[in-house]
This record gives sequence, structure tokens and C-alpha cells, in this order.
Amino acid sequence: MRYWWVNQKQTYRHEVPGGYLWSPKRKTNGHANAFYDFMREVAPGDVVFSYADGLIKAIGIASTHAYEAPKPLEFGQSGAYWDKIGWRVDIRFIELKFPIKPAEYMAQLEPHLPKRYAPLQSNGQGLQSVYLTLLPDSFAEALIDILGREARSIVHMTRVSDAAQPPIAIGLIEWEEHELRRISQDQTVPETTRKAVVMARRGQGVFKQNVLKHEAFCRITRVDQVEHLRASHCKPWRDSTNEERLDGTNGLLLTPTIDHLFDRGFIAFEDSGKVLISPVVHRDSLRRMGIDPDVAINVGAFSQDQHKFLGFHRESVFLESKFKLTL
Repeated sequence: MRYWWVNQKQTYRHEVPGGYLWSPKRKTNGHANAFYDFMREVAPGDVVFSYADGLIKAIGIASTHAYEAPKPLEFGQSGAYWDKIGWRVDIRFIELKFPIKPAEYMAQLEPHLPKRYAPLQSNGQGLQSVYLTLLPDSFAEALIDILGREARSIVHMTRVSDAAQPPIAIGLIEWEEHELRRISQDQTVPETTRKAVVMARRGQGVFKQNVLKHEAFCRITRVDQVEHLRASHCKPWRDSTNEERLDGTNGLLLTPTIDHLFDRGFIAFEDSGKVLISPVVHRDSLRRMGIDPDVAINVGAFSQDQHKFLGFHRESVFLESKFKLTL
């Protein structure tokens, strides 16, 4: 379990009652932003302190890992809603009956501020540039002590109840359902193509046949019986054009457990074939699925045509921040 600080400002009124965090993937100028990229490393059970209007006003517990999702409709319609794709984490927030103003407690908090990516200035003033940042355990513990019994109760109760709360990526489900409706209603696309595109979402049909022209087995398990393999999109079905959804170079043949790991960004592949492991994956589960996270694995180089799709996966699906989280 890790502790995070989120500056919500005007989004507090949407995110806290809505039960999520959402950020763009990049700044408006296209440059990477550490405080958006850190969304990739939130894990179920992590504690999130919500800061708005100069106050710690709520505490949340992450119920999912990060996943791609469109900008929430309630944020406002500046541009095409379904085209604005960012990172989302579903959170169970509890608003505090007794919020506190961190600026009034800097004597206790300032010694524990991280050297990089701090959520506050040493004088207690907020930082406009920060959205989400990781907190040292010592800072979080000092903050919980200041908040008192209410905060300790929230953190303790959620630790006990987490195992009974299966993670559901709500925004992802809504997005894919929207895409399915859009495709099924698009009369400009021939019916056979529409059916093939829908089947491709499940890794079957024409898409799987096209992938078989480039891949012959699961690169990790080496299973080569087609009935035991799924055709998994590198650039996800939801992100792709209809042409990309059927492109065989946009797919890998994977056994169901490996397909799950790849689809949710717990593993990725470099163009050279090196297997990348997300820092948020449950390592014991990974071992039981046949991947030892402590052993370097190379599954063989990919073709030039596959590189662009694998690159998209590393950039937009793989759950590892490009910025080093050090405290």
C-alpha cells in the first residue's frame, strides 16, 4: 500500500462524489507531465488524500489500477468528449467531517516533504502544477495523526474490506460500450465489416485469422494450439480505427492469462522482444501465471510493422510511469 496526494481544485465536486480520479495523459502542449503519469502506478488499496480549497477534505482508497478512459462528461464539453482520452483510477472516497488545513501544521509536516514532486511548498502553500504525487510514509503518517481518529478509522476499515471489493474499470466498460453502439449504428460501414470489427474486440474472427499470418504461438507460454489462443490487440480495440482493429500486425497470439496481463498493462514488450513488467503487478500472481518477474525474458524481435502498435501499448496502456518515483 502506498499513499498519494491529489490536488483536485475545481474537479473535487466531480471526482469525489463520482468515485474516481481522471487526468489527461499529457500537457496541452503535448509534453509529458509527471503528475499525470504517476496515475499509472496507483494500485488497489492505495490511500489518496484529497486536497481542495486549501484543505484535506476527503480520503479515498483506490479500487482499481489506472486505465485509459475518456474525459468525464461532467468536466465540461471543451472539444469532443469521446476523443479526449486520459488516465482514470476508480476511488472509494469518504469526505471528512473535520477537514484540516495543512498550512497550519507545517511544523509537523515540513520535515517529511519529499525532495522531488512535493505536494506543498515548505510554507504550506499549494503547488499549481501538482495533480497527483506520491507521499513518503512518514508524511502520510504525520498527516493521519493530525487528522486523528476519523482518518485512522477510514484507512483501517478499507484495509480490512479491500479483499471483498473486486476491481471494476467502470470508465473502460462505458467507453467500449459506446464504441460498440457507434459501430453497430454506422450504416456507412458494410455489415460484414461491422461484424468483423465487433468480433475483433473479443480477439476472434477475421482479426485472429490476420494475426495468424504473423504470429504462430504465444510468445511467452509457447502454446501453439489455436483454440487455446486469443488474438490480443497491441493498440487496444477501443483506441483503434476500424482498419487497425483488423490489422494482423496489431495483434499477438496469447493464452488467456497472458492476454489479461497484456491487455491491462501489467506486461509489455520492447521491439527487441524484451518483456517489461509493471511495478504495480501482483508479483506472486505473476509467478503463478508462468512469468518470473525476477528473470529477464526475451520472446524474440518483432517486425517493423508491429513496432508502432507495440509502441502505442507501452505509451498508453503499460502501467509504469516514465518518471522515477523516489522519496
